[in-house]
Order: sequence, then structure tokens, then C-alpha cells
Amino acid sequence: MIKKFLLALAVALPACVWAQAPKFGIVDVESIIPKMAEFQEAQTKINEASKTYEAEYAKIQEEMQKKFAELQELDKDATTLESIKERRMQEVQDLDKKAQQFAQTAQQDLQRQQAQLMQPIQEKVMNAIKTVGNENGFTMIFPEGVPAYVAADVQDVTALVKTKLGVRD
Repeated sequence: MIKKFLLALAVALPACVWAQAPKFGIVDVESIIPKMAEFQEAQTKINEASKTYEAEYAKIQEEMQKKFAELQELDKDATTLESIKERRMQEVQDLDKKAQQFAQTAQQDLQRQQAQLMQPIQEKVMNAIKTVGNENGFTMIFPEGVPAYVAADVQDVTALVKTKLGVRD
């Protein structure tokens, strides 16, 4: 009896291992995210914020150019006191510093906003990938372009993830 059980186990074991061979997939996330409605909304918000910052920066630049033109006029006037010229030069330098700080702050804020807006989108894509992996029995799903070699039995699951997210080409 034990011999029959061991023989059956020996015959069934390779079949079980073969049946449960790892299943790998790849996904092209970069082709999915730009087509998502949430991504389009996030881009619109970032573009609006960027335009607001650009308009404010233009005002600062305009003010600085005006002060610089005034300084050049004062330089041409020989009767203008040196202390007045120095004060005007300091105003121009202060405005330049203000413009640089504003540009840096605006860039940092835009990066922060983009990260905040992209986080839920990335989480949604990751959840869809996990769902596709679970529903289709994948052992692992890799981002496309990362592996140095991909065998023929690796499946591209990009279309499945797009379907799960309701994204169309």
C-alpha cells in the first residue's frame, strides 16, 4: 500500500510542479498613465498653476526692468548723488534676488503638486496590476524595459491592465 502511494506521488509530483510553473508578465506603465483621465486632470491642474507662476514671475521681471532702466537714466545724469545711485542699484539687486527665490519656490511647489497628484494615479495602476496578476495567476509582473532578457513565455499584460483601468488606446 505504501509502495503504491509513493509510486503515485512520484508520478503526480512532476505533473504538479509542471502545472504550477511560475508565470511572468510585463507591463508598459508608461503607455497606460498618460491615457488615464486622472492623469489628464492632473496635467491640467499643473499647467494652470504653472501659468499662474509664470504670470507672477513676468510681473517681477517687468518691475526689475523698470528699476534697471531708471538706474541707467540716473547713471547718465551727472548731478545725481552717488548714494541715490547705490540705493537704486540695491533695489535692482533685491528684485533680482526676489525673482530668483520666486522661481525656485515656484519650481519646488510645482514638483510637490505633481507628486501629490501622481501618487493616487500610480497607486491605482499598481492596484490594477496586482488585480490582473491575481486574476490571471502571475507569479510576477515586471515593468517593461527593466529585464535584460525576456523569454517567449513571458506575457505582456499591458492590455489587461488598461482594460482593468478602463483606459483605451
